[in-house]
Amino acid sequence: KPFTMALFAWLFLSLVFGRFLTPEQIEQYRAGTILLGVAPCTAMVLVWSYLAKGNMGHTLVMTAVNSLTMVVLYAPLAVLLLGISGIRVPWDTIALSVAIYIVTPLIAGYLTRRWTIRRKGLEWFESRLEPNLGKVSVIALLITLIVLFIYQGHIIVELPAIVGMITLAILVNILVVFGITYLAARIMKLRYADAIPAAIIAGSNHFEVAIAVATTLFGVASGAALATVVGVLTEVPIMLLLVWISLSTRKTFPGHLQ
Repeated sequence: KPFTMALFAWLFLSLVFGRFLTPEQIEQYRAGTILLGVAPCTAMVLVWSYLAKGNMGHTLVMTAVNSLTMVVLYAPLAVLLLGISGIRVPWDTIALSVAIYIVTPLIAGYLTRRWTIRRKGLEWFESRLEPNLGKVSVIALLITLIVLFIYQGHIIVELPAIVGMITLAILVNILVVFGITYLAARIMKLRYADAIPAAIIAGSNHFEVAIAVATTLFGVASGAALATVVGVLTEVPIMLLLVWISLSTRKTFPGHLQ
């Protein structure tokens, strides 16, 4: 997916729509979409898989693998694909971003869970602490989006064509990657409940991490940050559509009633 996102960002933002954008805009928007594509989803994918009636155990395992993969591969892939696209970013800055926005929350979450269960018990953790932490994460994301819209809202309102260009690149990537994975799972004769988590994870993005890294590298008012915000606006409705399509076509999979 990171490579297809870089490909479609180049195809649409440089080749197809390049004559309508300045070189700086092209660089910024491509950078944002690449940062979006490099981050595999580890949050909303649980919601999409649940709505699509996927195997939640399978989804959780893949989500855990994605979280660990991001720790190791996010920075190298981001630097590689940005470099191929002619966008130079300092290694130390992106490594620091990964440490702050991926490694630190991962370690903090593990230690918090372990300490709380040891002191309060599993039941208290699941019934009291976990729901409240979920609310905090949602509120933090909303605050981030509000700040970004303060800086980027005028572009979204006054220049919808630019938003449309970015949206098209992201939309095509989601559809292509999801479609390839979904069809491959069908050809391999996987059960629907096992196939749909793989397709959803393949198509979705961890836009929270992408937003954080883009604002750190390029600034909150940058075109890269705008591209990640467009990613949020694009992904939610398209993933709901893909959930509906998946439910409508699950009868084509073997053992779909199991």
